[in-house]
Amino acid sequence: MNRRFVLAAVPLLLALTAAAPAKKVAPPTPLPDLVKVVLTTELGPIELELDAKRAPIATRNFVRYVDQRRFDGITFYRAMKLAWGEQPNGLIQAGTRGDPKRDLPPIAHETTDQTGILHKAGAISMARWAPGTAKGDFSILLADMPSLDADPKSTDPEARAGYTAFGRVSAGMEVVRQIFDAPISSTLGEGAMKGQMIAKPVKVLTARRVVQ
Repeated sequence: MNRRFVLAAVPLLLALTAAAPAKKVAPPTPLPDLVKVVLTTELGPIELELDAKRAPIATRNFVRYVDQRRFDGITFYRAMKLAWGEQPNGLIQAGTRGDPKRDLPPIAHETTDQTGILHKAGAISMARWAPGTAKGDFSILLADMPSLDADPKSTDPEARAGYTAFGRVSAGMEVVRQIFDAPISSTLGEGAMKGQMIAKPVKVLTARRVVQ
């Protein structure tokens, strides 16, 4: 091939590449203000009502896990039982537990003072380490836990941020209570979570959106 032709063709190729229109990324499909999801567990179904209007980031994240079947086969593995206050007092926790085959990227933190969704009995809330690290783990509350709400006046960064509540259990609290009452392992767990791990974790068979 003529070397002069090859060199002359390079600017033309670059020009054509630069002129090519960029591919448009389709925007995510809009969600209804309230999204219903059923977690079918070994002990029965838990129906969730997620607030996409007030907590769109956490709700869309949860729905992605559901729609991509990433929650099928996860377990409720933790029951934090608090000895004080009106009983039952505490929460249960489920999720992907850092499984790289299931986890999606972490999401931005939504504070309760922004959303207005508080940590009341039956609330579903994102589990996390630091704000902005939540992925595929979540908690369901057995009692009101205002200590998990954001406190903008606090000098403690953790308390200022709080946790992200994004919906509630609309049916199946009796199943939540059964999971909460499951036997606890005396050896599993590390640090503060020791003594909170369910001896025989309760499997989520499927997680599906409810067609409305």
